[in-house]
Amino acid sequence: MLMDVHMQCHAMPCKRKQCMQWNDSLHLLPHHACVKTLGNFVYVCMFKMYARYINMSEHANSVRCVCESRKPDSWRSKEAKQQPKYPCLKSLGTSCSTIRSMPPLVDALEVRRLRELLKKVNEGQMLILQGGDCAERFSDCTEAIIQVKLKILLQMSLVLIWGSRKPVVRIGRIAGQYGKPRSKPTEQVDGVEMSSFKGDNVNCLDADVKKRTPDPDRLLQGYFRSAVTLNYIRALTRGGFADLHNASHWDLGFIKDEQLRKKYEDIAERLLSSLEFLRVCGGADASSTNGIEFFTSHEGLVLDYEEALTRIDSAVSEQREKKKQDQEKQGEFKAKKEGDKAKNDNLKEDKTTSNKTETVGEEDDAQAYYNSGAHFLWIGNRTRQLDGAHVEYFRGIINPIGIKVGPSMPPVELVELIKKLDPLNEAGKVTLITRLGYKNVEAKLPPLIRAVQKAGLKVNWICDPCHGQTRATKEGLKTRDFSEILLELQHTAKTHMKCNNRLHGVHFEMTGEDVTECVGGPQQLLDEHLKARYTSACDPRLNYAQSMEMSFRLAKLLE
Repeated sequence: MLMDVHMQCHAMPCKRKQCMQWNDSLHLLPHHACVKTLGNFVYVCMFKMYARYINMSEHANSVRCVCESRKPDSWRSKEAKQQPKYPCLKSLGTSCSTIRSMPPLVDALEVRRLRELLKKVNEGQMLILQGGDCAERFSDCTEAIIQVKLKILLQMSLVLIWGSRKPVVRIGRIAGQYGKPRSKPTEQVDGVEMSSFKGDNVNCLDADVKKRTPDPDRLLQGYFRSAVTLNYIRALTRGGFADLHNASHWDLGFIKDEQLRKKYEDIAERLLSSLEFLRVCGGADASSTNGIEFFTSHEGLVLDYEEALTRIDSAVSEQREKKKQDQEKQGEFKAKKEGDKAKNDNLKEDKTTSNKTETVGEEDDAQAYYNSGAHFLWIGNRTRQLDGAHVEYFRGIINPIGIKVGPSMPPVELVELIKKLDPLNEAGKVTLITRLGYKNVEAKLPPLIRAVQKAGLKVNWICDPCHGQTRATKEGLKTRDFSEILLELQHTAKTHMKCNNRLHGVHFEMTGEDVTECVGGPQQLLDEHLKARYTSACDPRLNYAQSMEMSFRLAKLLE
């Protein structure tokens, strides 16, 4: 058996000098490991590394080769799905070079702050509310529309706070959600074939062959509009607009149902009374209630754009370098203490390789990278391939990462994907966003939960009840049924409870506008009502009243 293991270690050639071979238990072997028997364990004499003990009898057949290339451009060696086909690569390079020279949209400190909050979510201390447009439009970068998008998220968070008695982490699909994956690269419009609309930062929605051609200048436009949107959001959340005490003064005109309006006003009144009580008792001052923390997110889709927005987190890089140096000193001390001159000589020859084993998941050069385009990014259901370019890019950034999990996701693959994106198994790093469809939840979700639980992985689970319910009307409009969205949310919450697991939050495609895109809800919209105010560029969104009603129902589930 030992000979077989030894042969496996040499049977997988790799051109990279620092290529590692690892098994599913995250134990590592260097490329030229020499194995000796030691009781029930295998003593691994590592080339240029000090000895480690590892139980090979259980994992001998799971050794595989993983190249820990962590550079922002390492994705270019992989297959990248859903990428625009630009006619002029020189123009693409110019746009990306300009973005690379621009200031970051978010700071690494803010990214690390969100990681801390998401860790608290994992511990059951907080909840996640993530929501916004399916695809933002450049034309929606206005004062009024940004305000209503922020307002609905703030009001929904108030309801969730009241229902759960927990603080809420607010994450908007905003200030960068300008790209969308599509099921087909082209479509027929009035008998003419043209590129599918892939979001305003790629091409134009107008049914024109020339305008549908991907234009790299739109990446620049997306960057600047993201910056403007984020700047205004920061102003709103730090000023009186986000004052929790002003919730009762917000316009509730979209809610036509008097009972629904009274229900919300009653909840707001209770919350305001609690805040006032805290203030009187000295538990909350004006600074802690006049503003909120708000984070941005988008799907990391167009990798040229995401790479251009990637920056070095100097603080984490310094910590990693210090950790490296400390480990080198510890390794030298241990080798010296054991009196093994051969091992000590090998350590001196290549300390970096020795340190690599102890810091799996970190950069070869100790650099830490983050995506400065958003605090939180997610991988879509169409781009989550284990050997794909998107996973390769995402595994190299410190941002918290979301993974869209559809009904076709095998439990084994989900576990492998989580391990690849978060080899250190850090709470707050990975959030699973399930989008199964209400008919599939009870059959598909339990195996996924059990697989993650068995692997001991620290992930957050949130439910996206919108994507699994999309259908087309007779007129060809995409829509979703409010009742089916609610059913997926209810089934998901109950399934987590049955599996002794925790549902950590929700993810909605919604807007603060009074649109008519989803049927049902408090306004009892029907298919024939949809054309009245259907403005989505892609998928249908819950409108203001539907979103508020959904938050009331969710609060009831959380009581």
